Amino acid sequence: MTIQWHFQDRSGAGVLQVSGYLGGDSVPRFAGAVGWALARGTGPLIVDLKALHGWSPQGQVALRDAALRLAEQQRTLELAAVPTGADCALIPELSDLPVHPDLAAALAAHPVEAGAAAGRRAEPQNWRSAGWSDTLG
Repeated sequence: MTIQWHFQDRSGAGVLQVSGYLGGDSVPRFAGAVGWALARGTGPLIVDLKALHGWSPQGQVALRDAALRLAEQQRTLELAAVPTGADCALIPELSDLPVHPDLAAALAAHPVEAGAAAGRRAEPQNWRSAGWSDTLG
């Protein structure tokens, strides 16, 4: 099973929602989604894992690599709705990342920019993988 993704560039932060299982086979697809977010977004990138069924150690390393890619551009990676269970404990390399209980809490940590509130910015831009279901977002 591969992952599906949806990216939304919002004022204050970008949101990358991921569904499926983030295992070794889906690491290239995840890295591509992060690249998409890097090219089209600004500010912190919140990775919403609410629809993720789980991850492998390789999947968590892909998250670490994403955090490093963002840091190269003076941006941060944050996690929302981290999967729970025995196989889902965060690897030590991810322990310093901000972790939010859900997407609403993550977004609350990044208020809308004043320019967007004044109406100078259009609706958020959305991109998604071909298999993304609107019922997931």
